[in-house]
Amino acid sequence: MDLYSPNLKIVSTPRKLKVINDPVYNAVRISSPLIFDIISHPYFQRLRRISQMGLSYLVYPGAHHTRFHHALGAMHLMEKAIRTLRAKGVAINDQEEEGLLIAILLHDIGHGPFSHALEYKLIYTHHEMLTLAFMQELNKEFKGALNTAIAIFKGEYPRAFLNQLVSSQLDVDRLDYLKRDSFYAGVTEGNINSERLINTFYVVDDQLVIEEKGIYSVEKFLMARRFMYWQVYLHKTSIVAELMLSKVIERARELLLQKDRNYVASPLDGFLNSISKSEEFDLESIDLNGFAALDDYDVICALKHWKHSNDFVLSFLSSSILDRTLLEVRFTEDPVSEEHLKQTLHQVGQRFGLDEHQSSYLVYEGALWNRAYDESKEPIRILFRDQSVQDFMKASKYLGTQAFSAIHRKNYLCSPAL
Repeated sequence: MDLYSPNLKIVSTPRKLKVINDPVYNAVRISSPLIFDIISHPYFQRLRRISQMGLSYLVYPGAHHTRFHHALGAMHLMEKAIRTLRAKGVAINDQEEEGLLIAILLHDIGHGPFSHALEYKLIYTHHEMLTLAFMQELNKEFKGALNTAIAIFKGEYPRAFLNQLVSSQLDVDRLDYLKRDSFYAGVTEGNINSERLINTFYVVDDQLVIEEKGIYSVEKFLMARRFMYWQVYLHKTSIVAELMLSKVIERARELLLQKDRNYVASPLDGFLNSISKSEEFDLESIDLNGFAALDDYDVICALKHWKHSNDFVLSFLSSSILDRTLLEVRFTEDPVSEEHLKQTLHQVGQRFGLDEHQSSYLVYEGALWNRAYDESKEPIRILFRDQSVQDFMKASKYLGTQAFSAIHRKNYLCSPAL
């Protein structure tokens, strides 16, 4: 039977109430047979082979955890959030509970190999669109049991706070990944007190709010997020490695379309042959089973194959990633000028005997930016003792509050050492 066949049938039994060991929370409970069956499905099991932090392990050797870890951890925190809100008198029925748990469990199921590193490179759409496609396919298999989860995920469920628990500026997704990524990377910047924050959750007028006593925890959360981005997620070595990985895929596709045979016997081949850049992406056109067969191992296998390619660019980039002999990154105060970029391309071309187009695979410029709190998006709301509700930016007395919403930018130029 095809591992990813939509005809795969899973039969629930009462014995499927399990506890999974987790290094961050000790134990994660699987609360229903349906959730057990979803976790057991090949679509979800694939997340065991998708790196949570892309190529960050080239900087932080412990950062080898997966989207599977994160999804289970986020579900665990969602269960805590539901218990907290119910204890405070917020009505959440059993159908909504299961919908919330499934929505957060599956919120990242659409990620491709190495997560964000190859976003738009294998399929030209955001991972959330793929997540929705997977959820809809699973919903067919489970005979409509995911209807509530899908409505919550899409923000179409009539109770707004349910979607805010899954996706907002202070959702359980962020509460897990900051703590988990900090743990595995071995840094302290993201080690937030997620349980303390969840204990301050409440609902007013169908909106998720944070009780006044939690305002300092919110400040710590936003500061941790800002530090984690600069210290870990946007670390220059991780960024250049992921840029190089993206360029490898581009070069392999270009050579393939030129009929230069650099095939690898893996599910990756089909996604190198073509790519749609349609602005109106059709979910029905996605080869879900083909995409579900893709994971980090296919890309690593391809790199090991391409390392011996006759094409210098493909071989150079593949070897550099595998051996961690990465391009140099130089940060600049101002954006890199066109003249400086052309000069660097010329120097690289002379050094390796490449034309300008080939050199462009080894030279790239751009900017990294980070903003911990986006005032243009739905705000984090603070509930005061007099029952008034304020946007966090107005409620916080922290003098450096504007630093949370300010955009911090670093310009860069990547190239081989010259």
